[in-house]
Amino acid sequence: MFLKKYLFILLLSSPAWGQQSPQFEAQLLDSNVQIGYGLAIGDVDGDKKPDILLADKKQFVWYRNGDWKRFVLAENLTEQDNVCIAARDIDGDGKVEIAVGAQWNPGETSDTTKSGSVHYLVRPGDITQPWKPVKLHHEPTIHRMRWIRTGSNTYQLIVLPLHGRGNKDGQGEGVKVLAFDVPKNKSAAWKYQVIDQSMHMTHNFDVWDAQGTTPATLLIGGKEGIKRIVFEKGKWTAAQKPWAVQNYSLGEVRTGYLQNKQPFIAGIEPMHGNLLAVYPVNNPEARKVLYEEMNQGHGLAFADLLQLGYGQILVGWRNPDKNNKVGLKLFVPSDAQGTSWKDFWIDNNGMACEDLQVADLDGDGKLDIIAAGRATNNLKIYWNKNTSK
Repeated sequence: MFLKKYLFILLLSSPAWGQQSPQFEAQLLDSNVQIGYGLAIGDVDGDKKPDILLADKKQFVWYRNGDWKRFVLAENLTEQDNVCIAARDIDGDGKVEIAVGAQWNPGETSDTTKSGSVHYLVRPGDITQPWKPVKLHHEPTIHRMRWIRTGSNTYQLIVLPLHGRGNKDGQGEGVKVLAFDVPKNKSAAWKYQVIDQSMHMTHNFDVWDAQGTTPATLLIGGKEGIKRIVFEKGKWTAAQKPWAVQNYSLGEVRTGYLQNKQPFIAGIEPMHGNLLAVYPVNNPEARKVLYEEMNQGHGLAFADLLQLGYGQILVGWRNPDKNNKVGLKLFVPSDAQGTSWKDFWIDNNGMACEDLQVADLDGDGKLDIIAAGRATNNLKIYWNKNTSK
């Protein structure tokens, strides 16, 4: 049963995609989030319903789908803050495996004892109790991680630091992008490799899983733009056209499709930037700026929230803008080429977005929005109440 006292309907103004304005219903799950560094979505308890996982300041937690009760996975794992979490079913049992990153200390780029940790969490018999951490290779300034399928039954954990070793102000060694192989005994040592070290000050990345003849692919956003790396013939290599965007520094990067299945990239420029832009994959220099009013843009998704058959872009920022507002906005393309867009508020000044995800949480076939707020100290679901078009 949902907490009805926290429900309200957001009727978004200026409809641009049909007769009815986009409609979402917000539910507050937690008003005591300390920072809300990172979100992941996956089935923790095996009930075939996706749960919400959160990397908060000193705790990694999960919220059970349905009653949304909060359980602690691990806490005080390192001296410094937690920073990221990855959750995915990688062994086919219907329940997620979980990896986490902590010891968040971006000012220390050299010492692995003082900055950057990676742990795998071993599932206990009672999943409402703390999980056992297994220490993996540490790298300074670990910032983001994702599970990615590299073959029909093979997965790797991709881990992205913010800086290279000893890096000062984006100068020095490149960022070591790490790929961990999953051992049969997950409590044993995990082998890893450096799959790229050409970029500086990377912030986030997007993934495509291996599908048939399509290789697993990473798009990494950072100081030099976006780099594309593919997993082919058992190894990671730069793509034939490795740099998707070269003239703009990016913090967040996501991929999606517009009308006629045209692939596009969405990005926040620069790291913690003010600007939202889109780039056609086949012609990334045909860049289109959608919005320039954010203050520390820090959450991004490219998905079909309105069931239009093509994607829309959801963006959030964490510091007050020139109008003293934080929030989430949805950008809807008005044409197949992505030359014209309309924007709508999803949350007007109630979400200082640190991270966001989209997922169908209630099984109605529509994507819902999940966001964690830093200065607003909150975690919300925005239930998708839009009518299919």
